[in-house]
Amino acid sequence: MAEEPTTTTLVTPEKLPSPSLTPPEVSESTQDALPTETETLEKVTETNPPETADTTTKPEEETAAEHHPPTVTETETASTEKQEVKDEASQKEVAEEKKSMIPQNLGSFKEESSKLSDLSNSEKKSLDELKHLVREALDNHQFTNTPEEVKIWGIPLLEDDRSDVVLLKFLRARDFKVKDSFAMLKNTIKWRKEFKIDELVEEDLVDDLDKVVFMHGHDREGHPVCYNVYGEFQNKELYNKTFSDEEKRKHFLRTRIQFLERSIRKLDFSSGGVSTIFQVNDMKNSPGLGKKELRSATKQAVELLQDNYPEFVFKQAFINVPWWYLVFYTVIGPFMTPRSKSKLVFAGPSRSAETLFKYISPEQVPVQYGGLSVDPCDCNPDFSLEDSASEITVKPGTKQTVEIIIYEKCELVWEIRVTGWEVSYKAEFVPEEKDAYTVVIQKPRKMRPSDEPVLTHSFKVNELGKVLLTVDNPTSKKKKLVYRFNVKPL
Repeated sequence: MAEEPTTTTLVTPEKLPSPSLTPPEVSESTQDALPTETETLEKVTETNPPETADTTTKPEEETAAEHHPPTVTETETASTEKQEVKDEASQKEVAEEKKSMIPQNLGSFKEESSKLSDLSNSEKKSLDELKHLVREALDNHQFTNTPEEVKIWGIPLLEDDRSDVVLLKFLRARDFKVKDSFAMLKNTIKWRKEFKIDELVEEDLVDDLDKVVFMHGHDREGHPVCYNVYGEFQNKELYNKTFSDEEKRKHFLRTRIQFLERSIRKLDFSSGGVSTIFQVNDMKNSPGLGKKELRSATKQAVELLQDNYPEFVFKQAFINVPWWYLVFYTVIGPFMTPRSKSKLVFAGPSRSAETLFKYISPEQVPVQYGGLSVDPCDCNPDFSLEDSASEITVKPGTKQTVEIIIYEKCELVWEIRVTGWEVSYKAEFVPEEKDAYTVVIQKPRKMRPSDEPVLTHSFKVNELGKVLLTVDNPTSKKKKLVYRFNVKPL
């Protein structure tokens, strides 16, 4: 007996809803099992359904302006293609990840609230004591030899609630030990003056590291995301230009601190605001710890960050993790606090996109990491970071069909991708009229990993009907299908 389809139906507005501010549940399973018997499951969720016809007489202009958004149905059926065996490269990749036992998450972590009203009584007491010490230091010019205003990250100390959020970072970095927090604050202010941070922020420094470190989009909770791409240093010319002598390493450090300072000043230090960053570290083709110049520069940078930029990292995600990094982690792991460990997330090459999607919506993830977002310099007139995407897990040996029902004449534009492809994809338009012919928009195409990562199509709909986007997964691995669409009325 043929397997019954699994269907999810929802009504989608012209612009899909904004990403949820709550992270999705983390699934530890690596592969869904194929169904072994016939099962039927229908999940129907309807939000904002198309309005029923109104019998009241309306002016002709108002009736003409009515607009009905399309309805989307996602259907799962058995794959119609012959089951394929994993190729040798896939088998080797999965085997390597199992062998290295890459940890996915090292503990639960809930970011401490930046709302001052959420502080416990003991935390409020510590904050008040630290503020008292800061006030005395300001009055006695302990931070500077002149009565000038003292700022950190552009925020004057003790001027408003933003200063309290800054001081909380120093308190949390020192487990709310007031004297230790004050000492750290004094040292940071001294270092910032010696390093001339405020002048550095305004300098026009030149570097070639825009592909090594860059900010792109936000996570599901609104944290800006910073990407560190270590594999870029495999380029010998770039590596030597950055690390070959002490002067170049100093310049590298200055450019990184300038980048960090400018990023921090865009954060929201108000009570309850987002004042931390989500960091993604791409370990693919990373030179590793064997490069002494890189190791020296990294060690110096890490020490400066630990001493002078407390509590700015919400979470650290390491993707495309190689085996040698786990050896490194095994060495440093015992010296890390449980709280620090809980901020870390690891993913091997085959699970990097899936792991990122748990924390960052696909439309916010760059194309090179499995998402839909292109570089701001590239042209994508049809979609932006604000156009949210939908995700579907295509189980092994199954077929997913996205059915977009059209209620009016329009132009439908969509983007679709399956990370790593190895699936078959087709698109067609089925008119509502019984005797009308189905229009093939994209004939069945076997997509390979080397094919373009994102497909973009458009179709002008001149009659009522539905657009069907079908992805057939004949492999023994589950796949992540991501798509989004926009409607342009004709």
